[in-house]
Amino acid sequence: MTAHTLASESMQPIQTLMASWDPHAHAEHVSVIDSSNTELMRRARQGDNRTCLLLADEQTAGRGRLGRQWQGQPGDALTFSLGLSLSPTDWSGLSLAVGCCLADALDPSYDKNIGLKWPNDLLLGNWTHPRKLGGILIETVVKQGAQEASRYVVIGIGLNLSAPPVGEYRSTPAGLREVSGEQLTTVDVLQAVLPGLLKGLKHFERAGFAVFQQAFERRDVLSGQALQLSDGTRGTSLGVNTHGVLQVQTEHGQLQVSSDEVSVLPMEAT
Repeated sequence: MTAHTLASESMQPIQTLMASWDPHAHAEHVSVIDSSNTELMRRARQGDNRTCLLLADEQTAGRGRLGRQWQGQPGDALTFSLGLSLSPTDWSGLSLAVGCCLADALDPSYDKNIGLKWPNDLLLGNWTHPRKLGGILIETVVKQGAQEASRYVVIGIGLNLSAPPVGEYRSTPAGLREVSGEQLTTVDVLQAVLPGLLKGLKHFERAGFAVFQQAFERRDVLSGQALQLSDGTRGTSLGVNTHGVLQVQTEHGQLQVSSDEVSVLPMEAT
């Protein structure tokens, strides 16, 4: 891994934003890495709990939820991880809150039709023709000697600028350049999303997911849709509650689904 501190004129606003969160925060840029999340988790387990933004041009072993691979070609995807200490009262719904921050920064007027799919995906277009724009992977390490509620959290984010080949992706991919112009760069996107993300994390730490619930509902692509859970259970999405738990109406009653238990898929038409 080759790394250097982001010091170019174009990246200076990012360092300034990081310092506004934590005076000791630092930003790093690597050309190639296995996984930015994996690297920050390695450091955290070794006791390095500094606030850090790790930006990678290319990840050879990028990871998504449930161990799925996430890879992006240099210049065609923004892939970075943000590691920091958080002490929220309730960790539930953090990935949804992060999704809201990203979507609101990229599509503040709702005219680009960027939606959120529980628990960690950003989509472009409606559920009739869903196309995956990006994903979020959150991992935590309990800090040694700290209060139980205080953990070092690594928030991994991948956003397509240009849609990669369909390949073996479970969902058809999409790219931000389709709605924001071909001139869009990874630095542009990072500068666009980082201020709202840092501000949103402060809100989440103070008040939990409840303050994001309404924002999530406005972009919830699963609301009212017929769903099939990973265990085969079928039902209709009723949205999420104030803890970010998915509410599914089944033939046997209402079911509450947490992100650690199932993945959610649309039911195939019969």
